[in-house]
Amino acid sequence: MLRFLSLLLFLFSFLPPSLSQPPKGLLINCGATARSTIEEREWLPDKDYISTGTSKNITTPGLLQILSTVRSFPLSGRKFCYTVPVYRPGKYLIRTIYFYGGVNGNEVPPVFDQIVDGTYWSIVNTTDDYRRGLSSYYEGVFTPIGRTMSVCLGVNTYTESDPFISGLEFVILGDSLYNSTDFETYGLSLVARHSFGSDGSIIKYPDDQYDRFWEPFGEYNPILSRARNVSVSGFWNLPPSKSFETKFTIPEPKALTFQWPTSSLPNSTYYIALYFAEDSDTSSGVPRVFNISINDVLFIRELNVIPDGVVVYSKQWPVSGPMTITLTPASGSTLGPLINAGEIFDLVLKGGKTHTKDVIALERLRNGFKNPPLDWSGDPCLPRQYSWTGVTCSEGNRTRVIALNLTSMGLSGSLSPSIANLTALNDILLGNNSLSGPIPDLSPLKALEILHLEKNELSGMIPPSLGNMDTLRELFLQENNLTGQVPNGLTGKPELDLRLSPGNSFSSPPPS
Repeated sequence: MLRFLSLLLFLFSFLPPSLSQPPKGLLINCGATARSTIEEREWLPDKDYISTGTSKNITTPGLLQILSTVRSFPLSGRKFCYTVPVYRPGKYLIRTIYFYGGVNGNEVPPVFDQIVDGTYWSIVNTTDDYRRGLSSYYEGVFTPIGRTMSVCLGVNTYTESDPFISGLEFVILGDSLYNSTDFETYGLSLVARHSFGSDGSIIKYPDDQYDRFWEPFGEYNPILSRARNVSVSGFWNLPPSKSFETKFTIPEPKALTFQWPTSSLPNSTYYIALYFAEDSDTSSGVPRVFNISINDVLFIRELNVIPDGVVVYSKQWPVSGPMTITLTPASGSTLGPLINAGEIFDLVLKGGKTHTKDVIALERLRNGFKNPPLDWSGDPCLPRQYSWTGVTCSEGNRTRVIALNLTSMGLSGSLSPSIANLTALNDILLGNNSLSGPIPDLSPLKALEILHLEKNELSGMIPPSLGNMDTLRELFLQENNLTGQVPNGLTGKPELDLRLSPGNSFSSPPPS
């Protein structure tokens, strides 16, 4: 097990940035129609970041303003994405907020998935919180892979009613925060973040300059103490000073053991950070030194807690089941151990992305349709169980779009020339829709085998380049409004299944 561990110890003495400025980023009030100021921070309506779903009001008395509206999405879709502008190489704390309020008419809220870009993030299950009259939130740390980031809700087999969302936050984090994580490979999904010994309210902005939520963790354990003010000069993760005002401790030099988090953890690899600061009179020169173990495995040996503060962390620590932390005084120590705060994240393996050229081409193709499929947002291919309707993608590390099948989807609008930039396409099936305008030049599609455009309202001439495509095996163009001559290269090819009639008005009879 130890070969998988990477445990580091840091002591810092730099001053944290000013807490006077609100966190930089974007706050979206989902379902709202106007800007609002909540706790001195501006929340924006969501219309500029999503084009699907329905805004709904929640009438539960006494709700926080951010919970009074939601955006709800039809169960018939696959995924629904908010897309926001970001900058690289930024690092973003993303928080999703949910309060059901019975918007679907069901007593129990739906269970669904959430996705960041092409990465599956987590299941959203707010049932227990809602039963207790509480809202739910999920938090993660991710880096962009382009100029925008998408956060999507996904309909899975266990989703029984329309998914919904109340709020969405993108907060830009400082470079030093969680900087031991390889964000090219992983994201972080928050499991727990607590201020130990506290039984008060959640610590957040303005006490935490990045508006992270530090929940109280005092009611779960009787071994707690209120510390006097600690002058914490700073940590690379910049926890708020207020999180050091309380602690778990015992006065005698005995082991302190507690379960944290309180729930059992799935078998996975976790990022764990624990925070400590000495608050007693150090003029006596008596150090507070103890060992830290997690589930009886040594986490750090002989930690010396000092007034300036100490953080110990592991960027990859395997856990399965309950997690028990034990603080054991070192041999000869006369002081009991203490702990002030902790964070634990699940490491989320990033899912990659669809080839950029294909993404741009599909977005332009979508813009040419007047009524594209509802789930044509976010990454077109990833996660693979949430690819866009009608889009088939290649396997392997270089994800390309290899087929489009939007037959009988009720599409109208035009066929964008950008479809020719999907150069890995083998099949295009767009028959039985209401597409109009010309057929674009498809000569860049060197692997195209099947082209079905029948039963539309396409006009103009058949592009001559179609006659030069040696890979083409099926070309269905019947029941359109095409004119002009049939390219010579399309005739006399026994290997080509060519269908040009009924319909169309060619200047010479189509081949039989």
